[in-house]
Amino acid sequence: MKRGLMLGLILAAGAALLAQDERPLSPSGTASVQVLGQWVKPDRRVSTMTGEAYQGGKWIDITYGRPLKRGRDAFGAGPTYGKATNAGAPVWRAGANVTTRLKTEVPLVVDGKSVPAGEYSVLVELTQPAEWTLIVSSWPAQPGPHYDPANKAALWGAFGYTPDKDVARAAMKVDVLPYTVEELTWQFLNMTNDGGTIALMWDRSMGSVAFKVGG
Repeated sequence: MKRGLMLGLILAAGAALLAQDERPLSPSGTASVQVLGQWVKPDRRVSTMTGEAYQGGKWIDITYGRPLKRGRDAFGAGPTYGKATNAGAPVWRAGANVTTRLKTEVPLVVDGKSVPAGEYSVLVELTQPAEWTLIVSSWPAQPGPHYDPANKAALWGAFGYTPDKDVARAAMKVDVLPYTVEELTWQFLNMTNDGGTIALMWDRSMGSVAFKVGG
């Protein structure tokens, strides 16, 4: 084999390994749902399950980083419960890398509290294994991917969080799952056209809170 070809193969292999190393330990994720829309029969058939088109729907999205358990105890126990999960921040970012964000095109009602349409930071206060609190905050988020401690006007993860910008706080129902969830996951459950449940799953825990679309 010619030396030039051999060198090219070595460089290509090295580049492939480097690309693998650059893959984030916590991939980004999005949970999305549409509400207030309706299915209608269009003039021309569309490629959905029923051949109908969903019109007038409004989006609700949660964007977040997705840490993997990788054999760790995600939350700890006893007096140290949740401390390592928070990674030194006052509350949990409920994700990884960046601040978990909620973007809603419609106003929401969470535990009787109004959340106007817009963008928010979402955090979780871990008090005890069965005592979680969902926090919807008007704190803006740093763009990332790296924490800028000099930026006091925006959060990175949960670093810099203070409760003065809380829009809503809600006690979460915490269930013990019969299996472990490897990759942290936000989901919308039990959806109707005007509400449902926001759920967060990791390890053997699922914290959830119901919401409705506001007027």
